[in-house]
Amino acid sequence: MRIRIVDAFTDRPFSGNPAGVVLLDGAFPDDAWLRSVAAEVNLSETAFARRLPEGGDADWALRWFTPTAEVNMCGHATLATAHVLHTTGTASGRVRFATRSGVLITTAEDTGSITMDFPTAPLTPVEVPRVVADALGVTALSCHFTGENVGDLLIEVADEKAVRALEPDLRALAAYGGRGVIATARAASPDSGYDFVTRCFFPAYGIDEDPVTGSAHTALAPFWSARLGRAELTGLQGPAGRTGFVRTALRGDRTLLTGAAVTVIDGELLTAP
Repeated sequence: MRIRIVDAFTDRPFSGNPAGVVLLDGAFPDDAWLRSVAAEVNLSETAFARRLPEGGDADWALRWFTPTAEVNMCGHATLATAHVLHTTGTASGRVRFATRSGVLITTAEDTGSITMDFPTAPLTPVEVPRVVADALGVTALSCHFTGENVGDLLIEVADEKAVRALEPDLRALAAYGGRGVIATARAASPDSGYDFVTRCFFPAYGIDEDPVTGSAHTALAPFWSARLGRAELTGLQGPAGRTGFVRTALRGDRTLLTGAAVTVIDGELLTAP
C-alpha cells in the first residue's frame, strides 16, 4: 500500500503544510488502524481515501486523522489528496469527496493549482475566554466562534508583528477545549503580496501549531472580506520557516480555497490493515 507525504499550499518542497495521503484499495479499515497510521506519520493530518461506486454524489470517500483524533474538516490534506489523484493519473479535472463536512469538490487548474469548494464557516461574536487571552499573551481586538464544523476561536490581534511574535501557553490552550485558536491580523504592507496573516494552534488535537490550515480559511475569508471589502483575498499562514499561501474567494455560503502542492515522499506502507 502506497503512502505519500505532500506539502500543501506551496509550490516548493519543505514549505507549506505536510500531509500524509493513503489511497485505499477497498473499504476503510477499522479506526484503530487508521489512528495508528496517523500517529506513526505524526503530521497534523493524514488523509485516507477510497474510491466510491460510479453514479453517486461523490467519487471518493475521504477521512482525516490527526495523530490523536479524527477531524470534521481539513483543507490541506484534501488539497494533498486531490494532488495525488491528479499527479498519479487516478483522476482528472473535478473530484467530489464524501466527507464528514458533506460533499467537497476539488478542481485541478491548468497552472497546477487546485481549487477546493468548502462550506463557509459561520462567525459568532463572543467574549474572549480569559484562559485563552492569558495563554496567547496578547490583547484581542475581536473574537468569533467559527461554528461546530470548524470549532475554533478566531481572534484578531493588533498587527502582523503581534501574530509573528506569538508564543502561546500550549498546555493552557489544550485544557480550554474546542479544536483550537486562529490568531490573525491585517498584512503590515499593502504591497506584501498577501492581505492577512494567520497562525493556528490546536494542542488539544495533538497539533501544537498547524503550518497552513485550509479549514481555518473558511472562517478567515468572510472575516477579512467584510473588513477589506473584497471577495477574493490571499492569506499567509505559518511560523517562521514554514509558511504557505491560501487564495480565498467568498461565494456566500461557500468558500473557494486555492493552492498548490508538491509530493516530497512516495513510499510503501508495510503494515497492512
